[in-house]
Amino acid sequence: MSDNLQVELVAADRVVWSGEATMVIARTVEGDVGVLRGHAPMLSVLTDAVVEINAVDAPVVVAAADGGFLSVANDRVSILSGHVLLADEIDVEAARVELEKAQGLIGADDEAEQRIRRAEARIRAVEKAR
Repeated sequence: MSDNLQVELVAADRVVWSGEATMVIARTVEGDVGVLRGHAPMLSVLTDAVVEINAVDAPVVVAAADGGFLSVANDRVSILSGHVLLADEIDVEAARVELEKAQGLIGADDEAEQRIRRAEARIRAVEKAR
């Protein structure tokens, strides 16, 4: 029996990361959650935010997830999202431009707040990975 979590970070179009980790941190609609080995089973809705995975044999995996679900059961963590970018896949300048555009649309665009959250999550993911 492993002393670690088995983690899968999955987007609609690909498996973004899969492997063993000691801890996972994600933001749900109820707040931030940290998952360690032995965590109680749970299913939560993710917000547009940063996900951190403390991988066993690699540097910390930092990604921006556009909402989704977090499932924990029997030391297995599944993070499912429509769109996920690893920190090194993010164009931070493009995210900053998107953030500025979305901030200018507040009140004029129903999706402006969601676009702001997603752009901010991408910028934070890059900053955390540095």
